[in-house]
Parts: sequence; C-alpha cells; structure tokens
Amino acid sequence: MDEQPQLTSGNFVFDATEQNFEHVVITESHKRLVLVDISADWCSPCIVLMPLLEKLAAEYSGEFLLAKVDADENMRIAGRYKVRGFPTVIAFVDGEEVDRFHSAQREPFVRDFIEKSLF
Repeated sequence: MDEQPQLTSGNFVFDATEQNFEHVVITESHKRLVLVDISADWCSPCIVLMPLLEKLAAEYSGEFLLAKVDADENMRIAGRYKVRGFPTVIAFVDGEEVDRFHSAQREPFVRDFIEKSLF
C-alpha cells in the first residue's frame, strides 16, 4: 500500500518518495495542479527556491500542491523525469508533465509559471 504524504504548510506541501509518488503526485494531479520540486540538501539554489515555493503554496491555499522530492533519497524519480540539474520544478496536470523549469528563479517568474500551469 502507498505511503500517505506528510503534509505541511497548511496541508499544501508534502514529501514525495518513490513509494508514494504515484498516489500523491499522479493521482492528486487529476484533482489540481501538483508542482514537484526535485532538489538536494547540498544544493544552494534549492535552498533559495524552497521558501518561495512554500510561501506560494500557502498563498494559493490549495489551488496547487507542492511535492518535495529529495533527489539523493529518490534517484529513480529524478532519473524517470530526466532531471539534469537541481532544483528542477515539474508541473503535473491530469497525470502528465505540462511544464518545468530549472534552477532558482525570482518570484515573478515562479508566479507566472504557476498561473500558466493552472490554466
């Protein structure tokens, strides 16, 4: 049975793993946008981007979910989605990748990315 996500920040942010990815990302993306942030603890741009993503997840109050993937612990997810650098943020809608961006970005860019992905 799939492991259930540990939700934080008003229940809009959770840790995704190889064990729960199908349920918490793919299944949830049929209900609303899911942003998957694939990052690593040692990555400086990842450390810069995560607080912004968490802030926006709380601000959007559930219009999208933010799934955090630790690439070092979940290498198969990074490999499956051909991640070549960290952080990589992938937008999922209806079980499919619809867009992605790499590296830390400024807030206006990330807001625009979310808005375009929400349709």
